[in-house]
Amino acid sequence: MSKLDKSSLRREILQQRRSLSAEDWQHKSNLICDRLKTLTIFREAQTILAYFSFRQEPDLTPLFALDKTWAFPRCVGKSLVWHSWQPGTELQIGKYGIQELLPTAPTIAPITADLILVPTVASNDRGFRLGYGGGFYDRLLSPESNLNVPTIGIVFDFASGIAIPTDPWDRPLDFVCTEMNIYVY
Repeated sequence: MSKLDKSSLRREILQQRRSLSAEDWQHKSNLICDRLKTLTIFREAQTILAYFSFRQEPDLTPLFALDKTWAFPRCVGKSLVWHSWQPGTELQIGKYGIQELLPTAPTIAPITADLILVPTVASNDRGFRLGYGGGFYDRLLSPESNLNVPTIGIVFDFASGIAIPTDPWDRPLDFVCTEMNIYVY
C-alpha cells in the first residue's frame, strides 16, 4: 500500500474492514480477545478504558465478562468523558452513532486506569495509529494530558504495519494487538 494522505488511507482501510464477512469479522475479533488475554499487562489491569465496537471495529465484547472495572467513552464537545460500566447498564446512541453510556453513569478519571484499549483504523511499524480523524484520542494521549497509562491499539492484521503519515502531535501506542500478533513499542 502506498503512503496515502490520512483521509484516503482511512477510507481505504474502512472499506477493507466493511468487506469482512460477519463470520470472518467475529473470528478475527475473538482471536484478538484471546491474544489480549495472554498479555501480562492486560491480565494485571484492574481498570480498563475500552470501546464498544463501531463500523466493524474488532469486537471486544467477550472481554467484558472478565472481572475488571470497565469504562467507556462518551463524546462531549471535543473530549472523551469516561463512564464506568457493568453488564446490563443502559446505553444510548451518541452523536457519532456510537453506543455510549448515559450522562448520569458514574464517571472515571482516565488517570486512574491501568490500561487503555484504543480503537485503531490502522497502525504503522513504529506504533503510530490512524484514527477516525476527530482527534479525541490524540487529545487524550497528548503530553499535555499528563496521562501515563499504557495503551494497546486494537486493529485487524491487514491494517497493521502500513505506511501512515504522522503529524507532530501523534503519539505512539505502547502495544498494538491484531489477530496474528502483539507488537511492543
